[in-house]
Amino acid sequence: STDSLRPFFFNPKLVAKDGDKGGANLCTGRSAEAVVFKVPCGTLVSRIVESEDAETGEVVESYEPFADLTQAGQRFVLCKGGKGGKGNVHFTTSTHQAPREFTPGEPGEEGRFHFELRSIADAGFVGFPNAGKSTLLSKLSAARPKIANYPFTTLQPNIGVIHFGPNRRGTLADIPGLIEGAHDNVGLGHDFLRHIMRCRILLFVVDAAGSEGRDPVHDLETVRTEVSLYSKELARRSWHIIANKMDMPGAEENLERIKDRFKKIRVLPVSAETGEGLDKLRAFLDQKIGQDHGIDF
Repeated sequence: STDSLRPFFFNPKLVAKDGDKGGANLCTGRSAEAVVFKVPCGTLVSRIVESEDAETGEVVESYEPFADLTQAGQRFVLCKGGKGGKGNVHFTTSTHQAPREFTPGEPGEEGRFHFELRSIADAGFVGFPNAGKSTLLSKLSAARPKIANYPFTTLQPNIGVIHFGPNRRGTLADIPGLIEGAHDNVGLGHDFLRHIMRCRILLFVVDAAGSEGRDPVHDLETVRTEVSLYSKELARRSWHIIANKMDMPGAEENLERIKDRFKKIRVLPVSAETGEGLDKLRAFLDQKIGQDHGIDF
């Protein structure tokens, strides 16, 4: 499968075969075939570096980015094979017809690496669990994420393609719900937040009706704080608010509170359930992430 890194979890040791030895009649040893492993687009490969903590003396591991594979068909040589040695024929001279000297081959490269999948999408839906992100994705694209009325229905990102015209489209990512403390990896926060690192814009989805007894303004402040604490770079990215569940009681009053609290941020009121406001949201997304894709003949 090339849509996840699961195969590497069960088979973490990647080894290529050795080349063959040289043979009689001046035959060069056959080189081993290159081993190619397929990974999903968006895989970030880092080298694992060990160092000693100056205070505790303990060995700690850190990651050094090594390759960022973001394009379909992109190839990268993780470890090069070793160079073959020289057989005794290379040491033959006019006075030394049967040499026994040889040079051994060089070992191939090796190392410890960390594979991390970061989803690739133009825009990412961010918000608390049950804000309606998955329902929105299903209404705007052909993606069919699991939808249910309980928290953490979505446990991995879902990517959907939104079509704005025959040859114009964009991609949306439904990120699993965040909770307070996500930047410290509470509720698998790091596993979820890393998937929005590639998004061009962030769309903060909030339950404007506060249907589960939550305050939508406080929810937005909390999620914005979590994103900022996780990555300053991410916090500076363009962001907008989608006020969902506008068909429910209390949503109109809370919408005014949201607009008053975030005066400089575009707020788009919608109801993913009834379809209210989705046309305006689609037009907004066309302006922000729509890209033309030509047809090859």
